[in-house]
Amino acid sequence: MDSPEMTFWDHLEVLRWSIFRVLIALGVLIVACFIAMPHIFDSFVLGPTTSDFFIYKWFAALGGSHEAGRGATNMLIPDFSGNGFKVEIININVATQFLTHISTSFWFALVLVFPYLFYELWKFISPALYSNEKKGIKTGFIAGSFLFFLGCAIGYCLVFPLTFRFLTQYQIATEITNQISLNSYISTFLTIIFIMGLVFEMPMLAWVLSKIGVLKKQFLKDYRRHAIVILIALAALITPSGDPFTLTVVFLPLYLLYELSILVVRE
Repeated sequence: MDSPEMTFWDHLEVLRWSIFRVLIALGVLIVACFIAMPHIFDSFVLGPTTSDFFIYKWFAALGGSHEAGRGATNMLIPDFSGNGFKVEIININVATQFLTHISTSFWFALVLVFPYLFYELWKFISPALYSNEKKGIKTGFIAGSFLFFLGCAIGYCLVFPLTFRFLTQYQIATEITNQISLNSYISTFLTIIFIMGLVFEMPMLAWVLSKIGVLKKQFLKDYRRHAIVILIALAALITPSGDPFTLTVVFLPLYLLYELSILVVRE
């Protein structure tokens, strides 16, 4: 080993200080996010509620629009042509805006603290590793952080706005008007983004399981067809909108993650 042997209590003390430092960093980030939240909310969190959101403009430029007067919306490609899309988020409870300010600051800080969390985890386990193991584990932590943020970015840029726009424009009857509450919006926003961040850890989970001998490359290859069915079901669960376009947008990254998992798993 690269470091002298430590007792159980020594390891416990190191772990205690690691957790303490992570909590301090989390606290600082919560305060910073709380201060910046009004600006973050206007420009970032509420971005998908208007037609000015960049992904809507991008799909409109790619031709995801329909000619006026054609009737029902095409279920294969949603209509991104309208410049008047705007959803007003309402609040019906006295304390909701204040509580949302606090809770959203916490969740944003939790996302931002992830790299430091991985760093502290690396510092804790590295003394127990041999020199030839440290390089692979360190690379794994870096890749895990990158995949988590990539998943959150895809959740924000694609999955949430497409799901949100579909659901807010869907009508079971013309006499029913959608009024989206702040609680409902934030809950869906955070849930989808965090789920996508965690789902994107699939290759890392496969790599770890292969390292401890639980998962083999051939197993993933043999059950590829079964995995496709499961991933389609997972995509449908993540995006309850049900339209084929959104389902495909979510499914393709999940399938690519599965193929990446096959690449990173040892024989």
